[in-house]
Amino acid sequence: MKRLSESEFKRLFRRGVSQIINEDELLRMMQSGRPLRLKQGFDPSFTDIHMGHVVGLRKLRQFQQLGHQVVLIVGDWTARIGDPTGRSATRPMLTGDQVKANAQTYMEQFFKIVDKDRTEVRWQSPWFEKGIFGLEDVIRLSSKFTVAQFLAREDFARRYSEGHPIAITEFLYPLMQGYDSVMIESDVEFGGTDQVFNCMVGRQLQEMVGQKPQQVFLMPLLVGTDGVQKMSKSLGNYIGVTDPPAEMYGKTMSINDSMIIPYLELLTDVPDEEIEHFSTGMADGRLNPMTVKKRLAHELVKDFWSDKDAGEAADEFARTVQQKEVPDEIPVLKIAGGSTALLSAEISRAGLAKSRSEARRLLEQNAVEINGKTVNEDLEMGKIDDGSVIKVGKRRYIKVIREK
Repeated sequence: MKRLSESEFKRLFRRGVSQIINEDELLRMMQSGRPLRLKQGFDPSFTDIHMGHVVGLRKLRQFQQLGHQVVLIVGDWTARIGDPTGRSATRPMLTGDQVKANAQTYMEQFFKIVDKDRTEVRWQSPWFEKGIFGLEDVIRLSSKFTVAQFLAREDFARRYSEGHPIAITEFLYPLMQGYDSVMIESDVEFGGTDQVFNCMVGRQLQEMVGQKPQQVFLMPLLVGTDGVQKMSKSLGNYIGVTDPPAEMYGKTMSINDSMIIPYLELLTDVPDEEIEHFSTGMADGRLNPMTVKKRLAHELVKDFWSDKDAGEAADEFARTVQQKEVPDEIPVLKIAGGSTALLSAEISRAGLAKSRSEARRLLEQNAVEINGKTVNEDLEMGKIDDGSVIKVGKRRYIKVIREK
């Protein structure tokens, strides 16, 4: 492989990178001329991936463009344990069928970002399910680590100090993730900063079996749309890669201004010089953050859909949010003529709120409108006129149609 240019080095090793263990060794490996095996693992715990996953996938694609090979690990066994990273409680264990169903949609979405022709997909089942990794291996490998080492992991330490449960099975997770590195002879493992412990376990296991220890490439965690916690489907603060254009655009426009620059750096190909211009311009008041945020939203929709879709999503956002007009097409909620069902129940049933209790909170917070007028009373649906438009929050609409 040819020596990296200054711009290639900056793009690969500086933008969107938190830490590399060991950077000098990784550079030497890249310049050896041998395509590297780049490991990235994903647990198909949900049916979709979101922009938080995209951060790492974009970095993998950049390495692929230089001729390296991605090895994508489908964590069909670790997903059954549930990695607690970033969570205050254990994640529910999934069945094998649930994992396989989720993985099918995962595969389709992965290849929206990474090059399928330079990706080797490996499932954990062949070594964990077929007896290659047996009880003897579990005992042998677990004997190499102490409870104190595992409790040093940030999430485990926090949960232990707060008195939250930690299942014994969760201690197996790093061993299983590390063993993946052994089975595929990984050269470099990619992950978020919350994965440093698991990745380092992989290095140690490789050394134990006589393999050259993998390098570790860590990327920042993407903060979700709530501006507080890392992006997560289970927390509802995510932008999905399959979200419709208008929804993707709208969710992006909802992020805090402080998140605009990190999102541009981690999720787009906007040049560094332009991002620096945006950053200084917003800092000194020359640029309105709304203008830069619109650019970010356009870039995301363009990359995952098309430039035409991005333009239409921008127009709809301006019309429905900024000018407060009702969208041209909105879902329909059919109700019986004399329905005594409460508004909160129907808002929840229509999917405009996660639960009835959340719908009631939205009413109390004046976040519900009927035909443009704020409503905070939990009305019976029979009192709402046929054809009325219910708006929940900034972008969720439903039209009431009374059945004859």
